[in-house]
Amino acid sequence: MEKLKGAHIYLRALEPNDLEFLYQLENNPGIWEISGTITPFSKHVLRQYLENAHRDIYDVKQLRLAICMNDGTLIGLIDLFDFDPKNHRAGIGIVVLEPLKRNKGVGSEAIALLIDYSFSALDLRQLFANVGADNEASIYLFKKMGFREVGIKKDWIFYNGTYKDEILFQKIRD
Repeated sequence: MEKLKGAHIYLRALEPNDLEFLYQLENNPGIWEISGTITPFSKHVLRQYLENAHRDIYDVKQLRLAICMNDGTLIGLIDLFDFDPKNHRAGIGIVVLEPLKRNKGVGSEAIALLIDYSFSALDLRQLFANVGADNEASIYLFKKMGFREVGIKKDWIFYNGTYKDEILFQKIRD
């Protein structure tokens, strides 16, 4: 896959030299709630993951892309998951590692690029996102990108001893 290029960022396939970034991201307890992670990952396991990251979305039902600034700096990841070509849909998730890089339009641009790719290259009809009800930044982001709130999953996430609701967002291609 060629790079998906925007004005300030581009999306690209994961590379073996992304190991250190992936290690920092996957082992950051601050994002475990959104990623569903409950234990740290070793570099060995992440290296194996990167070795298989080239596998086709139709085979593994997911696609993870690196979000890079135009100068090449890797700042986050954006995913398609639960890829369902029969029903023309997939889930979408995004994370920017450093808080100082957030709320600067990077997420909007990355999601816009992935929406365009999903609807044109993959011929999907809809994308969905699962967002914690207390994640105001992600709620704002997905609404800004044209996703509609279609439901609330009550007590869906158990984290730090409490249950939290999760909001289901959906974007259907016109």
